[in-house]
Amino acid sequence: MTQSPQTAVITAHGQPSAPAPAEAELAELAADVAAYLPEWDVRSATLATPGRLEEMTEDGAVVYPFFMSQGYFTAKVLPERLEGINCHIAAPFGLDAALPPLAARAIQQAALAQGWDPDGLHLLLAAHGSARGLKAAEAAEAFAARLRPMLPGCTVTPGYVEQDPRIETAAASLPARALCLPFFAQAGDHVKEDIPEALETAQFGGPVLPVTGALPGVPGLIAKAIRSAA
Repeated sequence: MTQSPQTAVITAHGQPSAPAPAEAELAELAADVAAYLPEWDVRSATLATPGRLEEMTEDGAVVYPFFMSQGYFTAKVLPERLEGINCHIAAPFGLDAALPPLAARAIQQAALAQGWDPDGLHLLLAAHGSARGLKAAEAAEAFAARLRPMLPGCTVTPGYVEQDPRIETAAASLPARALCLPFFAQAGDHVKEDIPEALETAQFGGPVLPVTGALPGVPGLIAKAIRSAA
């Protein structure tokens, strides 16, 4: 008898005002992760699409939160939405210990592409933050703390969309030899609108890397996390 594949569901916040594009983007990520998990049924569901998470998740599934922190959505909304389904919720993407070294490699490569010596480099970590709780900023600060020893000579400066220090404030004092890494899983409105507006206000002219969730190596990282959670 052929054994049914184990199910994994990658879930993200999505875009409530327009769920379809973020849903499609997450489905592409799930397909990339599935290439590393041939014996699994890897699915995707944003919270913004009504009922999709519940439809995709079955008993025994591993639910992978494509979120940057263990905040309101991962600690409260996910368990409530999945109540009655016997599944395992993995640790969020942004807290994975393998993420800082992956990001460090991307930052070093971006600096070298500019002809910059990583020594003396400045990195603006543009994160969400929250006016309602500490978890989002704590995750960004923990990520920055792990990143610093991996980038000797690089100054890592966090800035936030929804709390102080704001991105425009953090960016204003940075020299020309600076990069920006958006500490986000997906490129939603904050990444497409708020961060560029803040950088323009600060007259920040350095390169902006892809969101952390789109860096090279992320699908393999997620696949490994799903295996470990199982």
